Formats: sequence, structure tokens, C-alpha cells
Amino acid sequence: MAAVAAEARVFLEVRRRLQSALLILGDSAEGGLPMDVSVTPSSLRMQGPGGCTELRLPAGVRLAPSSCRGLRHVPGDGLHLRLQARAECRPELISVFNQSLQAQECCTFYCQSCGEVIIRDRKLLRVLPLPGDNWGALVDEWCCHPDPFANKPLHPRENDCFTGDCFYLVNLKSDLWQPRPKEAPVETHHPSSENHLKLVPFKILDSLSPLSPQLSKPKANTKVICKRCKVMLGETVSSETTKFYMTEIIILPSERNFPIIPRSQFVQSIIAQCMVELSSARSTFRFTIQGHDGKVYILLWLLNSDSLVIESLGQSTSIKKFPVLEDVLKADSNSAWNAVKVLYQPCIKSRNADLSSLWENDISVHSFTLPSTTCLELLLILSRSNAALPPSLRCMNSFQVAFLKM
Repeated sequence: MAAVAAEARVFLEVRRRLQSALLILGDSAEGGLPMDVSVTPSSLRMQGPGGCTELRLPAGVRLAPSSCRGLRHVPGDGLHLRLQARAECRPELISVFNQSLQAQECCTFYCQSCGEVIIRDRKLLRVLPLPGDNWGALVDEWCCHPDPFANKPLHPRENDCFTGDCFYLVNLKSDLWQPRPKEAPVETHHPSSENHLKLVPFKILDSLSPLSPQLSKPKANTKVICKRCKVMLGETVSSETTKFYMTEIIILPSERNFPIIPRSQFVQSIIAQCMVELSSARSTFRFTIQGHDGKVYILLWLLNSDSLVIESLGQSTSIKKFPVLEDVLKADSNSAWNAVKVLYQPCIKSRNADLSSLWENDISVHSFTLPSTTCLELLLILSRSNAALPPSLRCMNSFQVAFLKM
């Protein structure tokens, strides 16, 4: 077949479960030059007056050239066609702690941003998932006696780690001493510990009651901040329990070295895996991304989790990767990225306030709470992914479309 392009931009999305693929051959900025395009099971080849461009597919990805259908030209995009495809390769995912670590292991907590050791050689005797948000209602529904867990928060013991939807609860009794309420903000430490946490206390005084001449007891609200890079890692839940956000912490067996993972790649992988896990366990597909300040930053709607995205900006006698999935550091051209496809709406600066309020009051929508800076990082990742898509794929109804790499 023939298309009009000098340096065709190629976008290929393979759906594993459907065994189908969408192929887009982008228009050239110059235009007017005919190009012959041939599709083979393992490659795409584009031959034009300016030279030849070939995109080799990763091992395990195979196309069925005879199944090409739906051939059409979309202005601004280029040539669209669908065909059958098979993807057997599954790229290695960034390890999530509650999926990889087993109890009884000694592990080390790292700040993901800078690699600073937060907790060294902590032996966890129990690694347990926290129940869902509505577990209390289920107890009331199924028990014939009063709820024995009423008003009793679930806090880990000294060698426990509880895993939530996007956070860990850890008991730091043996690692940190808490600052006295009357002291100014200080860096807390333990004399025999090598941990590098900085607890920043904030005191909130209640107003003077007209019925009492005394002030009510102050309330302390404490952030956990990395001593080296000053990134917010979590929050203290009680005098002994600390919540660490999954997007800020890497927990590894102590014998393993700290892996250098680009920040944006880590954030989108963790969020993608959390969404996939919740959608599978609870049939939840809509999510709000909320900052620790209580503000909603993003509305996310999970479309599918079985996409394999391959793209390239073709140049004569060269192969290049697409910019949709950033931080592609490997030079190997035979690589592809497992990704989730999402719809999203930004909610910063009072945008989409009505829709945000509607989602917040919907019990089928799940909320992820993250540091506010991480919410903005995620919004930037989504925006960059959306801007790199072919124009016809950037919007669906009133939502914007993006891919998050797993």
C-alpha cells in the first residue's frame, strides 16, 4: 500500500486480551512525497524518496499482515488501520513492596527520590494488607453481636507492616523518639539509629471556649520528610505509627542494592499498578488523586490495562522511540512498554469543580491520597503523555487520554 509521508511517525498499540492492534502512520510535515509501506509479522518498513525507515517489533510481538482492515486517512494523524496481533512478551514491572516482600525478611526503607536510607535492616514478622474502606460496615452487616472493632484503629506492632491502597503503615517505636509538644520544629533521631527522617511538627490551638477559661489541648500534625532531599515521605498517624506513601518509598530486602529508577517512571508505574489491583479486587475503575492537603488534583478513569505501546518517529536509515512513554533510557530498539490507558481531568485552579464534587460523593469512586507535589508530578506525566499522542487519540468525550507505563 502507499501513503503520503517523507518521515512517517508510527504509533502502534497492541491489546493483549483482544489480540488486536491499532497502527497509525503519521503524516509528514513536508507532505507530497509518496511512500511505500510494507507490514511483516515482525517489522514495519517504509520506503520513500528520502530513504528507508524500518521499525522492528520486540521479540514476542507478531502482526498478521493479511488481517489489515479499516484503512482510512485521518487529517492531522495520517493513515489508520487495524490488524490482528499477538503479544507474548511481558516487560518486568517495577516491584511493589506488598507483591514481592515476604514476612521474616530483613528489609531497608529508601527515599525513592535520592536513595537515602530511611530505616535500615528492619525485620518484618508480619506483612498484612489493610481491609477496605467499608470493612466496618461489613462487620455490622454480618455479625450478630456489637462490633468488637468499633473505634479501634488498626495500628501495626513493632515488627509489622500494614499495606493500604497506596501507603504503608509501619511502627517506628524502636527507631524514633517523638518531639515534645512544646518544642519548636526539630529534626528527630535515635542515638543508635542510622535512620534519616525529619519530623516537622505543626501545632494547632483550638479557640478559647466561651464556657471555659482554659485552652483545649493542642493537636499535633506531623509530616515525615527526607533529611537529605526534603521530600515529604509520609505522615505520623500516632505516637508510634507512621504512614509512608508508596510513591515516595522503596522497600527492599537488605541484601539488595538501591535501584536507580527515573522519578516519573516510578510514579506512573506505582499509580498504574495500584489502579489495576483495585480494579481487579473491587471492580473500581474511577479514582480521584487527592493531595495530603485535602484538595483533589486529578480525576482518573481506567480504560484498560493490557496495552503494549510501541512508537517511533521514523527517520531515514534510523530507528527512534516515541515520546509517549518517557524516560526510555535503553538503546535497545526491540523494547515495548506495558501500559494502562486512562481518561483524566485536571482539577487544579477550580477546574472541573462540579464533576470533582460529583465523584467525591460517589461510593464507586476510590480516592488515592498522595503528597501534593506528587499529585502535580502525576498531572505533568499525564499531560506529556497526552500531548505526545496522535491528535485523534488525545480526547474521548470530555476527558483527555493518556498512557501510564507499568
